Parts: sequence; structure tokens; C-alpha cells
Amino acid sequence: MSVTLSIIMPVFNEAETISRVMRRVLEVPFDLEVIAVNDGSDDGTAEILEGLAANDSRIRLIHQKNAGKTAALRKGFEMSRGEVVIVQDADLEYDPAEIEHVVQPILDGQADVVYGSRFLVRRAARVLYFYHYIANVFLTFLSNALTNLNMTDVETGYKAFRGDIIRNMIIDSKGFGFEIEVTAKVAKLGAVVYEVPISYYGRTYLEGKKIGARDAIFALWYILRFNLFCGLGRSYKSIPKRYSDRAHDYSGGSGGRV
Repeated sequence: MSVTLSIIMPVFNEAETISRVMRRVLEVPFDLEVIAVNDGSDDGTAEILEGLAANDSRIRLIHQKNAGKTAALRKGFEMSRGEVVIVQDADLEYDPAEIEHVVQPILDGQADVVYGSRFLVRRAARVLYFYHYIANVFLTFLSNALTNLNMTDVETGYKAFRGDIIRNMIIDSKGFGFEIEVTAKVAKLGAVVYEVPISYYGRTYLEGKKIGARDAIFALWYILRFNLFCGLGRSYKSIPKRYSDRAHDYSGGSGGRV
């Protein structure tokens, strides 16, 4: 059975990396649609994306005014058609060669949602900011305490979903709030969640890293808001069934490859 994989790529001022990332993404061995959402870039990224999209029909390009990563993802999810959907950042911190590894538990009929963890089992990982690590551990711990999920990395950029789950999810947060919000709402659904180890090639702020201390403060509020003050009925437009409730197998014995 052939499965369409939708890769949602929020893009803001990534002229230095977008061509290399897109080239690697298009090498992923699936029936692909790549939805690149240009979030108001002003460094030449938009023109590069237009050239890439003109040369490959698998790329669908959306332009919007700068509204943040979560708004770009929301738009991309709305436009997606794939049975499986994954987020891919437009920098080089996450290696598209590992996408196949991340989505495999969904294709195998084991999971509804898969997170690529930078801490589950160490693969290649650039050594960077200790304070970022501590913040991530703290946010993951607090999120786990309220979701009752034993996650190791809620802030990971690699998150894969059954398409019907993410397209039905109501996403209300802003900026980098998506990571916390989606975790809370996946937990409310009772979805089957897996983590798989991934590599992480982090960037410094001089190299273009965008997330900062302000985002960590907002994350604390989002953990409380979406776990304590947002029920299941307000989390989804139409509540999708969990994998455990469905006689559904995407793999068809082929792992979803084309």
C-alpha cells in the first residue's frame, strides 16, 4: 500500500540552509508532498523557495505574513493530504534522512504519534547550551506531570502524526507554543505515542537559532493552559479515533515505501 507522507516545513529567514534542507527532504523514499510555509521571510528565502517549487511539483509553497512557527504549521496542516504528517524545520538541526525512521511506528501500525527524541538514546548530537538542556528537561518534566506521558523530549522538532489526528486538532497557541500544545492534546485523546532516537545538529544564536528565554516562559503558561483549562472537546474539531480503536494498517507489508 502506497502512503503519502506530508512534510510540513515552516520557514523564516533560512536563505543559507533552505536549498540544502529541501534537497535532502526530497530524497526521502515516500510518495511526498512538501508544504513549505514562508512566514514572512525578508532575506531572499521566498525567492529561493519559489525557484525550488517551480522545479519540483512535490513542493507546495504558501506565503504568509510573519506570524510565528505555530501559525505556519497550522496553515501547513490545513493544506496537507497525507495519511502521515511530519514537521521538518528549515535549518540543518534535524537530518531528513531520519524521517523514515521517525514515521515507521505509524506505518507499522504501532503508533498514532511519534516524537523523535534527542535524549532517548544518544545519536550524533552537537554539544551546546547547558541552560537550554535544563529548560528542556524542566518543561518536559512539568508536561509529563500533567499529561501522565513519560516523554523524554517534548520540545523536539521532529513530530509525526496520523494525518486525521493533526488535521482535526484545534491549534490555538502562538510562536513556539505548538510543541507544548500538541503534546497536551495528543495526551487528552489517549493516542498511542512512541518516541524514537534521532540525531541533533544544533545551531548557536550566531548561526541563526531563534528560540529564547521568552519562549520558555510562554511554554510554562501553555503547559498549564492546555492541560488544565482545555478539554478534549475543545482540542479537536472532530475527535479522531485512536489507533487502538481502528482496524487500520498503513504498512500493507511494505513499510509504506513507494
